[in-house]
Amino acid sequence: MSEKQKIIAFTGGGTAGHVFPAFPVAERMRSAGFDVIWIGSKRGMERKLVENAGIRYYGIPAGKLRRYFSLRNITDIFRIAAGFCCALRILRKEKPNAVFSKGGFVSVPPVAAARCLHIPAMTHESDVDPGLATRLNMKMGARILVSYKETLSYLSPEAAKNAVVAGNPVRDDFFNSETADPEKGRKIAGLEPDDPRPLILVLGGSQGAREVNDLVYGSLDAMLEIAAVVHQTGPGNPALAEKYGYLSRPFFHEELPHLLAAADLAVGRSGAGSLWEFAATGTPAIFIPLRGSGTRGDQVLNAESAEKSGMAVILPPDSGPEDLGRIVKELFLSPNGLSAMKAAAAAYPAEEAADRIAEVIKECAI
Repeated sequence: MSEKQKIIAFTGGGTAGHVFPAFPVAERMRSAGFDVIWIGSKRGMERKLVENAGIRYYGIPAGKLRRYFSLRNITDIFRIAAGFCCALRILRKEKPNAVFSKGGFVSVPPVAAARCLHIPAMTHESDVDPGLATRLNMKMGARILVSYKETLSYLSPEAAKNAVVAGNPVRDDFFNSETADPEKGRKIAGLEPDDPRPLILVLGGSQGAREVNDLVYGSLDAMLEIAAVVHQTGPGNPALAEKYGYLSRPFFHEELPHLLAAADLAVGRSGAGSLWEFAATGTPAIFIPLRGSGTRGDQVLNAESAEKSGMAVILPPDSGPEDLGRIVKELFLSPNGLSAMKAAAAAYPAEEAADRIAEVIKECAI
């Protein structure tokens, strides 16, 4: 009788940042002979992404975990309890050898269920400071894997001792010369082979970022004096009239790795996914982190870490378009500014992260 195939249950969702980094890890587990399933929200955006990746998906009820008072916290307690019961049934049925959480509120019930069933669990944190879901998963015994060494200072001494600094995984397309080809990226940008202009890539996010877009719209003429500009505006956001050297699209899909490989400078938010994708292609960045009461400040800490490493600069709070244009010009006119930033970006362990995480999962799988 052949030995039963080992199974790893992945969990996480709510945003693409809790899904895409897990895919290269899942591929490595499959290559090692493991079957992979995913436990996510019944109504979450992650279902389509996961199923398109060929991974079996189980949907469970999910409630959001809020740090502030809200009447919805009361109703969501029941959703979380229902999610726990569903996750318990799924884990009993599938009998996975380990549970791996990529974060998000939906990951807490499966990790809790794993503890009840004595299944090893791991939780990965993409940001510098651990989010609430990661902290709860740790309290339920999940071993933490972190992207940054700085994150260890946010952990208890015991958790920090057992933590693994692994980096944040990036899909393999960003490391493949066929899918991340600078020449193809410049062609997509509309640049001829003999065009000497450098390229700036602006990423407003998959849903766009009004602040980023407005700053770029106001500084575009200054940028175009020294470089060509490709701008992901986000769907539903207004596009500027076509200008020489300027290309805007609502969203880039398979073109993104090509464009990042070609870009001499990137401008955008400092979510963990974007930051590590920039690192994967060695692309210097100007970060405009999301600030204010609507965020826990994770993007600010991510950006500060990147600035400290030398791969990025942060646009100061309350800056206007003229400030962005000035910083762009200073970077391009500095003798070694961009080359030093590029080297710092390339020093991130983006390519090794998925391998490191997969090895930890294999070690923990019972």
